[in-house]
Amino acid sequence: MAGQLESVPAVEIDPDGMFKYILVRVQRAGGAEHRDVVRGTATAEFHNHIFEKVNPEMEKLGFECKCLGGGKIDHNSKDKKMRVFGLSTGYGKADHAVTVEILKKVYQDYEITWSDDKK
Repeated sequence: MAGQLESVPAVEIDPDGMFKYILVRVQRAGGAEHRDVVRGTATAEFHNHIFEKVNPEMEKLGFECKCLGGGKIDHNSKDKKMRVFGLSTGYGKADHAVTVEILKKVYQDYEITWSDDKK
């Protein structure tokens, strides 16, 4: 089971630009083991649009999802920098410190910061 959970990508975000993101807890239905993942895209007008895409994908794999909150990511791929900030009106503010730790595992050569700033 752990191997299957580990097969869920930790991060799926746009390659550049500013966009909304959500922090999602993924776990096997009825299971205690979980994995928190980051999903974000500029194509989402609202944070729930991201969750509405992620949730059915995870359900097909036999996982349950819970949105832990949201915010925005400013991704500058040229300068290898990311800034995590803001909140989701519907889901509340994600724990940006957790989000940054997840992002750093994938974007190891990036400078990644976070704040509670709205903009």
